[in-house]
Amino acid sequence: MNTTVSAQLGLRLVVPDRTTVPLLAGLDYAADDPYAIRMAFYVGDDEPVEWIFARELLTVGIVRKVGDGDVQVWPGSDDATLNIALSSPFGDALFEVPLSPLADFLHRTYQAVPAGEETEFIDIDAELENLLWPS
Repeated sequence: MNTTVSAQLGLRLVVPDRTTVPLLAGLDYAADDPYAIRMAFYVGDDEPVEWIFARELLTVGIVRKVGDGDVQVWPGSDDATLNIALSSPFGDALFEVPLSPLADFLHRTYQAVPAGEETEFIDIDAELENLLWPS
């Protein structure tokens, strides 16, 4: 099955002096990779910076702080945003994401692949072949 769900949303990068910089992000979900959400951050004219998140991480982050290491997600103080903190060897970033469009996107991913049914959408033979004989 080749079901995909996509969305674009405006978010804010929080810079050190607590001001914010508006950014555009693209969200993509594919049923054949049912645990992952790809988020591409568009910064100026450069190529987008892509991060891959666990769908469950973003879902749980709506109600409580979750995540270890490179990615942490937690509800915003105003109940209208979600905070996403990213850390890499190149630096750290904190994003404020509007909750309503993100929740709508997540809802559509769960319509495409219901929670608990993710394994039904994975082609185990193809995954094993990629692991055993990488291209």
